[in-house]
Amino acid sequence: MSSLHSIAMQGQDWLALWWHFTSLSLLAVGGAITAAPDMHRFLVEQQHWLTNEQFNTSIAIAQAAPGPNILFIALLGWNVGLNAGGYGAALLGMACTMLGILVPSTTLMWLSTRWGHRNRELRAVRAFKQGMAPIVIALMLATGWLLSSAQHGPERDWPLWLLTGLSALVVWRTKVHILWLLAIGAALGAAGWV
Repeated sequence: MSSLHSIAMQGQDWLALWWHFTSLSLLAVGGAITAAPDMHRFLVEQQHWLTNEQFNTSIAIAQAAPGPNILFIALLGWNVGLNAGGYGAALLGMACTMLGILVPSTTLMWLSTRWGHRNRELRAVRAFKQGMAPIVIALMLATGWLLSSAQHGPERDWPLWLLTGLSALVVWRTKVHILWLLAIGAALGAAGWV
């Protein structure tokens, strides 16, 4: 994990952290990863609670680890807490981010899927599902752009951009498991090629 970035947080800061993830919970259409650009804006650019390296490392570790993708949010909260003062604060940060992101969306999803299943043949329900697809794709592209552009820029990191494009093409056009692509990317990174 990246080095600590010492910060001071008061009670209202923890409340702001919880509230921000609570508000993002209902906007994370297509999964929590689609809200990563706004999490970056809030945690790194606005509040300076995380460094850019800590933000990217949290997402990379969670995406490479087995289990649900939402683990990156726990890591973001954990790292904010570590920056604020130790393991107790890290647990508090993790609780703020995870409870914030999970409770509203889980409650809404439980209620709406029950209603949607009962009304699945309605034209409005089918139109809503089809209309959400481009929004989810656009949010995923924004997340990919954010993570890829956080290095030194396309002119210097063209091998990384080339690898990103090729990986996206392979995922789109083949059934190659994504773990193989992660392993190839890790090997190329370890060799210093990307």
